[in-house]
Amino acid sequence: MRVGDTVLVTPSGVPYDRLAPEDLCGVSLDGRQVLGSLVPTSELPMHLAVHRATDARAVVHTHAVHATAVSTLVTELPLIHYMAAALGGPVRVAPYATYGTEKLAENMLRALRDRTACLLQNHGTLTYGATLPQAYDRTAQLEWMCRLWLTASSLPGHTPTLLTPEQVTEVAERLEGYGQGR
Repeated sequence: MRVGDTVLVTPSGVPYDRLAPEDLCGVSLDGRQVLGSLVPTSELPMHLAVHRATDARAVVHTHAVHATAVSTLVTELPLIHYMAAALGGPVRVAPYATYGTEKLAENMLRALRDRTACLLQNHGTLTYGATLPQAYDRTAQLEWMCRLWLTASSLPGHTPTLLTPEQVTEVAERLEGYGQGR
């Protein structure tokens, strides 16, 4: 999560169930550690790239099982559900690169162009938002859509019905201003 010019990230190699608030690492946008004593996440190049290139205030990166499975099968999540519109359109898969590298960050940024979510081939997911709950909700939505597509695709001899880009664009227009505005 970005707070001013500082990006708060989890430390590298610490299981999430053992993390405490004081374990967070603060890093400047140029990559200098400014808070904490633990080593920042190995995915720091990817997180910083999102914060530099977008209006993100929060980034969520996971290795969710269904989304990771889909990332091994396609170059774009098929339009299985209209909620793809909430992520900016069809969710692209960033080509594989070794974790923690600038190459992965570059591939991820290309896949994120005009989107708030992408899959990372043979790796996982990345979403961002204006708040941590929004970024997290986008991750949950992406994992659900991947699970839906895998489930619908699993029946031999049947192919899921997909939406057209035009149908998803229509939903995107309807989603503008949707909700309670809180």
